[in-house]
Amino acid sequence: MAATPSRLDVDRLISDPATRIVVCCGSGGVGKTTLAAALGVRAAENGRRVVTLTIDPAKRLAQSLGLTELDNTPRKVQGIKSSNGTAGELHAMMLDMKRTFDEIVEAHASPAKAAQILANPFYQSLSSSFAGTQEYMAMEKLGQLRKSDRWDLIVVDTPPARSALDFLDAPGRLARFLDGRFIRMLLVPAKAGGRGYLKVMQAGRGVVTGAMTKLLGTQLLSEVQTFVAAMDTMFGGLRERADATAKLLRTPGTAFVVVAAPEPDALREATYFVERLVEDDMPLAGVVVNRVHRSPVPDLSAGKATSAAEALAEGGPDASLAAGVLRTHAQRMQLQASEEKKIAGFSLALPSVHMASVPAFAEDVHDLAGLRRLADALCGAQPAASEPAGSASG
Repeated sequence: MAATPSRLDVDRLISDPATRIVVCCGSGGVGKTTLAAALGVRAAENGRRVVTLTIDPAKRLAQSLGLTELDNTPRKVQGIKSSNGTAGELHAMMLDMKRTFDEIVEAHASPAKAAQILANPFYQSLSSSFAGTQEYMAMEKLGQLRKSDRWDLIVVDTPPARSALDFLDAPGRLARFLDGRFIRMLLVPAKAGGRGYLKVMQAGRGVVTGAMTKLLGTQLLSEVQTFVAAMDTMFGGLRERADATAKLLRTPGTAFVVVAAPEPDALREATYFVERLVEDDMPLAGVVVNRVHRSPVPDLSAGKATSAAEALAEGGPDASLAAGVLRTHAQRMQLQASEEKKIAGFSLALPSVHMASVPAFAEDVHDLAGLRRLADALCGAQPAASEPAGSASG
């Protein structure tokens, strides 16, 4: 018989002063965004100063926290209560990758140089739509938040699917880009000057510059060269901060929580996340399986319920109603058994991974009360049967 996986103690994780960053990752549609918000509420009401950073552009997090919008500035969530006599705070924000890039430029360049960079057409494209920019800026923003003494805990809600782990690769991709032959060639005009500049450019024109001109066009190549020259003094700082944040994600104060649902595709994605985190030596806290169906009458099997429904099928209206309830219960028990089988297979493949689960609720989470009920369920305190519990749907 397979060993039961050890339980992920979420309450202990987010209440521990040593835990400074919790990164929630998982495929789309498993409730990751709402779970991240619930963790933030729970930690804040346990007395911690918390900021929740979402990289997912969906608006669900703002709505469930009672905010009209989220942007690149942390916004305080009203209505946080203290459960242990210690006043905590919760702030929430959504990554604006262009604004974050602009802030870097403004903070690390002279006003004149910053204005030149911000006005450059290539920079404007790079900062808003270039592949990998969002992941790097997520690293940058996380580093900024962690450097501040304002927060006890940072909860990061990552994008859905496997791109959620792209920010782990951002420092390496950035370093390869900045140290690449193309960038070094473009930096020559800024560094050589005079005869040296002409000599180098003439030597490389037929090999690199001419090819780039044909590929990009004269105007775009000029814009790229101007951008690279203006950013030259900032490249080292960008690389150093990205490397520092990458190291931060591997420290004991960081914890990765993989969110899944009891469905084959979601569990396969969760397996990928777990294996990737282990391979990269990242501090994996465990897996949360969300929306697990449970019956309030677990002792009544699907077979018994179906048999009882058939026995009542020939009765009157009351018997027909009872038969319908029994059939619904039988279907729920079958679904529960199917999910338990899938989860058991998942845990068998990953026996050393801590796990927790959240039941499927009847209603979506849309406010702080729903987030509290969700956190109670996640941390082991089930909501009362009379309470309408919210479903982690974001």
